[in-house]
Amino acid sequence: MNHERSFWVYILTNRHNRVLYTGVTNNIHTRLLSHRRKDDPVGFTTRYNCWKLVYMEDHCYIENAISREKQIKAGNRARKVALIENINPDWRDLAEGWFDD
Repeated sequence: MNHERSFWVYILTNRHNRVLYTGVTNNIHTRLLSHRRKDDPVGFTTRYNCWKLVYMEDHCYIENAISREKQIKAGNRARKVALIENINPDWRDLAEGWFDD
């Protein structure tokens, strides 16, 4: 029996790519929908209008995902930009088409 799960580390930004938010979740689709609906009215992503998914990576273990999230958060903006541009040089929304917008 396979008990393997996916845990996601992700980076969101706003319309003009000025703000970066790094998070971790076990359900990237549901979590991103929550950010886009602004479920937390006082949360960072609501305040800074971060909704565009520009980076994501999956992990099999939550401990690894949390460690990676902390590593990314500890880095400066230049490192985060390099990470994003390595897989998404045009900063396109990786979740385009996921929702009925």
